Amino acid sequence: MAISMQDIKELRELTGAGLMEVKKALEEANGDKDAAVKAIRLAGKKSLAKREDRSTANGLVMAKVLDTADGQAGVMVELNSETDFVGKSPKFVEAAEEIMQALVDSGVSTRDELLAAKCGEGTVKDKVEEIGALFSENIVLGKVTRIEGEAVTSYLHYSSADLPAQVGVLVATDKAGAEVAHDIALHIAAYSPRFIDREEVPQAEMDKERETLREMTLKEGKPEKIVDKIVEGRMGSFYKDNCLLDQDFAKDPKKSVGQIVKASGGKVTAFARFHVGS
Repeated sequence: MAISMQDIKELRELTGAGLMEVKKALEEANGDKDAAVKAIRLAGKKSLAKREDRSTANGLVMAKVLDTADGQAGVMVELNSETDFVGKSPKFVEAAEEIMQALVDSGVSTRDELLAAKCGEGTVKDKVEEIGALFSENIVLGKVTRIEGEAVTSYLHYSSADLPAQVGVLVATDKAGAEVAHDIALHIAAYSPRFIDREEVPQAEMDKERETLREMTLKEGKPEKIVDKIVEGRMGSFYKDNCLLDQDFAKDPKKSVGQIVKASGGKVTAFARFHVGS
């Protein structure tokens, strides 16, 4: 039977499959859309192993804040796809919402735990494989986190109007810090710090940075007796690059994030930042 372009368009939007793959499935199913979807999913499952090494740099981030007995908890999940076409499709977004609900319901905090958590009639792992088969793409559950505090704030950044959120941030504070938490979350999204403060930086990482700076300073011909002092001064740049409270505040670069937090009378107790594909 003749297959209309409207039927092909509708099935492409539904499955994210390629034009010729959709046309072939509809022809073999005599125009039955449900049967065509099943055929596309079956074909996807058969080729799942062949797709495992494909890059998954697209997708989305979702975050949610929950009330707890001791305050609040923030959960965040990343779901990756090969293409942005699939990453913004309604079926992909719907699957991500189901996985987010599984994260909320299960109370887990790691990727492996979430993969094993119940989702619909199976597990999250089953859901990921199901959506991969539907789209004939390598779909991967990315990063997963849960943070808790007296107050938690979430922020999602949309880099393009036609794409889901590509950056997600959770910030845990005490109650006083909640006043500036949203602005801090925006700052984290833009400046991607790795630690709250200097005390969080692993000693081994600081030692490695100091050694590198020491070698650079000696090569510049600086006197040995002042090298250590110069190195400690230059460590300030390392702290600004990596420590939230040391960074110049995005909304007012004349002040540090630490000064903004201190002025609120609160403190940041934890944060997490996800960027799709990184």
